[in-house]
Amino acid sequence: MELWIPITIGAAFFQNLRSMLQKYLKDRLSTGGATYARFIYAAPFAVAYVLVLGQMPQFEMPSLNVDFALYAAVGGTAQMLATALLVYLFSFRNFAVGTTFSKTETVQTAIFGAVILADPLSTSAIIAILISLAGVVALSSAQSGISLGRIVFAWTERTALIGLASGACFGVSAVSYRAASLSLGGDGFLIQAAFTLAWVLGFQTIMMGIYLILREPGEFVRVLRSWRVASWVGVTGMVGSVGWFTAMTIQNAAYVRALGQVELVFTFIAAHLVFRERTTRLEFTGILLVIAGILVLLLG
Repeated sequence: MELWIPITIGAAFFQNLRSMLQKYLKDRLSTGGATYARFIYAAPFAVAYVLVLGQMPQFEMPSLNVDFALYAAVGGTAQMLATALLVYLFSFRNFAVGTTFSKTETVQTAIFGAVILADPLSTSAIIAILISLAGVVALSSAQSGISLGRIVFAWTERTALIGLASGACFGVSAVSYRAASLSLGGDGFLIQAAFTLAWVLGFQTIMMGIYLILREPGEFVRVLRSWRVASWVGVTGMVGSVGWFTAMTIQNAAYVRALGQVELVFTFIAAHLVFRERTTRLEFTGILLVIAGILVLLLG
């Protein structure tokens, strides 16, 4: 088994865990505050991680360069914009259409990867991504109560365009993070990924911290006071991010994001077994399609 596969699955698991903790935190903080918690509490752990790796004899601390700084800044900004667009969607009555279109992230990541990094895609990988996309759309349709036909013909609506823009920003961020790591050179993919993650989290912590202070006075202090739960959001978020960044340094970002949709399977299992939620036929079909897409990707 290629190394990027278990790393990606682990990253998806910890992202799912972080999302559960963030949902709990959302009852105490604003959306901006809950989002910021993942950055400010993850950054110190990310810095500590890269410093520990840098002390090991098999790793050499990378040097900053212009390409790295550019890609890291673009990736960090794109990720924050993508999240902001998703939050903005919730102000619309038909936000479910937009969130469904944001799920085109994997397809857009493949396109940006091919354009920016000339990352190749095999025929089986393209098929796998499209199968998984169909599964994600089916899941979104089942959970939102919007018919598949409504989603298919809604691509010109404002919310759909916002969703597409969000997916595009997520795609740009994934490809930019891979480009930033690769621009550091060397053979130590672990420290390349760790170095990139530390700088990106530092950048996002500063930029979003300024935003909170200016736009949501008092929320910054509330984030600090919520450290008992927020610190766990930071820890799980950092571990998940280490997995994402490491996997995307090793492998095409589109492949990593496609396999990362296994997170939906984790969520489905938790909802069914832990929370005893009933599963509709369309939800079950969606999960089967997601799993089928992942299998085609791994076996292709």
